[in-house]
Amino acid sequence: MTTQQKVNLLGLSRPQMEEFFLEMGEKKFRAQQVLKWIHHHQADSFEQMTDVGKALRQKLSEVAEIRGPDVAHESISRDGTRKWVFELSGGGSVETVFIPDGRRGTLCVSSQVGCAVDCSFCSTGKQGFQRDMTSAEIIGQVWQASRAFGPRRNLGEHPITNVVMMGMGEPMLNYDNVLTAMRIMKDDLGYGIGKKRITLSTSGHIPRMDQLSQDLDVSLAVSLHAPNDELRNELVPLNRKYPLKELMAACKRYSDNITHRHKTITMEYVMLRDVNDKPEHARQLVKLLNGIPVKVNLIPFNPFPHAGYERSRKSDILEFHKYLNDNGLLTTVRTTRGDDIDAACGQLVGQVQDRTRRSERWKQSIFHRSEQTDNNTAQAQ
Repeated sequence: MTTQQKVNLLGLSRPQMEEFFLEMGEKKFRAQQVLKWIHHHQADSFEQMTDVGKALRQKLSEVAEIRGPDVAHESISRDGTRKWVFELSGGGSVETVFIPDGRRGTLCVSSQVGCAVDCSFCSTGKQGFQRDMTSAEIIGQVWQASRAFGPRRNLGEHPITNVVMMGMGEPMLNYDNVLTAMRIMKDDLGYGIGKKRITLSTSGHIPRMDQLSQDLDVSLAVSLHAPNDELRNELVPLNRKYPLKELMAACKRYSDNITHRHKTITMEYVMLRDVNDKPEHARQLVKLLNGIPVKVNLIPFNPFPHAGYERSRKSDILEFHKYLNDNGLLTTVRTTRGDDIDAACGQLVGQVQDRTRRSERWKQSIFHRSEQTDNNTAQAQ
């Protein structure tokens, strides 16, 4: 059996691992042993599994492997944020970010190579879309980051306390693989991360939101970014398929369906100067979110080359924040972290083979827009 045909055990949840061993003619408890070795002890070979018999280790080496994404590059920000660039054996590369904050350490995980949603203010979307990541590649980011911090002494003592599916890609468009990876994150034989500490961020894929509320109990964040359909159609193209009225109804259903006490949905709102940061936008946002248990996270825009947008003025962000809080919406302003290593929200790029030619078209549009501005300036003079 060739390496390509081997089963990568890194991406198997507990039920899948049990089924794997049953099909091999082995007992189910072998799944627990191997899961602990992979995710607790960070083993990358079967020879390290000392409580597994030599014959079974040999058998496993013939049909299976433990293979995470390769670390191509690692950067550490002046604020302690760490970013890894992972090269994937199936082609392309993705970026993963760890953000320390006191006793809390959040790992931002990617789900696709590139992104098909193409939000207008996000550098990832401008790279186009290559492919979905496998469950092994998704959980492999957690595995590699965990290895970077050294052996885990127990579930309660490790730098990675939270995981957010907010890296490259739209998680709902790679649903099955993301679901498997999150199950491994939650499992005590995996990473033992509580359901309130795993957050999936979506641009608003309503059918998958409804399905997730039935399949797995995790926190939800919605990339909102606009308080009306006209503006959101421009910023988040998926809104044309799932407009705000339907999206808000889906958010209410999700909050009603999840079982843990923390039913609040995080609304992410990137602050774009003179685009979505005006007083009328704040008023519209209060009206839109009325009756839904939400927390609003205002995100100062993180620039990238030729973005076409600017970060809102600090005074406008503070006024926007005050208005929302004064009108009953719990609102925070996200502290920008890791921008000196391009690890901040909206800056993740990786290396993507753009089959859609989106990057080329975007660069051409920026060039023509700049050319037109120069012509208008010259005519005015």
